[in-house]
Amino acid sequence: QVHLAESGGGSVQTGGSLTLSCAASGVTDNINCMGWFRQAPGKEREGVATIDTGDGSTYYHDSVKGRFTISQDNAKKSVNLQMNKLNNEDTAMYYCAAQALPPGMYGGSCVSLNTYEYNRWGQGTQVTVSS
Repeated sequence: QVHLAESGGGSVQTGGSLTLSCAASGVTDNINCMGWFRQAPGKEREGVATIDTGDGSTYYHDSVKGRFTISQDNAKKSVNLQMNKLNNEDTAMYYCAAQALPPGMYGGSCVSLNTYEYNRWGQGTQVTVSS
């Protein structure tokens, strides 16, 4: 079973940058998609960015397009989220997630950014943006 561990969270001033990293270990199933999700107090968890591990396609929530970049390493053992031009609305707990597929399951597109399509989750890392 895949284990995910996030790192890189912290506090940053408005307009600053921060990079989050998600390390994947114990991969026994095919990972179709990996993504970053966030949840602010009083709000539902939302998809920030996803990446298709097969073809490298990336998808972003409108609120972070042009500011955030999701990427994975060549061995597909980690996924990063480069965050630039951070603002107060980016303050949230950020979670790394993977869509792990058992044998016989078809891997579709990662475009949806839907939380329920992911079945492996990290513990989260806090990002706080202050002005």
